[in-house]
Amino acid sequence: MTEEKKNTVDERDPQHRKHHLMHEAEGVASGAVAGAVLGAVGGPPGIVAGAVIGAAMGAVTAQALENEAERQAERANELDETIGVTSGELGAPNLKHPPEARSSRPPPQATSASTEAPEAEEDPFKT
Repeated sequence: MTEEKKNTVDERDPQHRKHHLMHEAEGVASGAVAGAVLGAVGGPPGIVAGAVIGAAMGAVTAQALENEAERQAERANELDETIGVTSGELGAPNLKHPPEARSSRPPPQATSASTEAPEAEEDPFKT
């Protein structure tokens, strides 16, 4: 099995299929309940219509969320492979650091004048 195949999800896997169906059922149920509640304004026909429309929307939403989660997991696997997390090569052993930057200005010198407290000006409101 190649590296690319190892990181992807096999949709024929029974465990994956069960997980997918469970999420889709949750989406259908929550969509049906939300649709029925919103459809209650129209009475019993509104409840039925809202439940049916809500169930369809819930299924579509659940599928979209699952696809996005799988896409993000695949992207995370790609990034892990790129930086060496999964292949055991974390870091860059052949990295060459740039030379230290040198400033043309000399560093500031501490003088006795700069460490003394500044003299307070006369208070113009003192009498």
